[in-house]
Amino acid sequence: MNEATVPIPKLEGHNCFACGTENPIGLNLHFYVAGEHVCSDVRLDRNYEGWENMAHGGIASTLLDEVMSWALLYFRRIFFVTRSMRIKYLKPIPLFTLLTVKARIMAERRDRLYQLSGLIEDQDHHILARGEARYARLSAKDLHLVPEKLKRDMQNLFERF
Repeated sequence: MNEATVPIPKLEGHNCFACGTENPIGLNLHFYVAGEHVCSDVRLDRNYEGWENMAHGGIASTLLDEVMSWALLYFRRIFFVTRSMRIKYLKPIPLFTLLTVKARIMAERRDRLYQLSGLIEDQDHHILARGEARYARLSAKDLHLVPEKLKRDMQNLFERF
């Protein structure tokens, strides 16, 4: 992270595999804003290995989905679900190397759909994977699906952004 970035606060005490602080096998990602992107820097170890010395493709998709989700959380402050995601793996994603995952909002439609793009790059700014996803904002009638404590925690987090 450099001086042109702004750290994003996150929830403490949740078990999310990607960003949770309570998951002992999770990634515990931290996020920051850089211009119109939300980013996370990560160094993967053998716990996230697929082929020898390479990250598992599912971990790469998790990284992309999570950073795109945080871009939507930060810039729109809404509750949503992932609707679809497409990934193109361009190069092997090495373990033990500093990676930057970044995402931005590409489009927002009136039917509650958001389109985001993301990428994973290495420390030399080579793009290793690209992703695009669509997220659906939860309607007022579907908000009951979100546990009340999580809604309160998220609303408090939104106020800190």
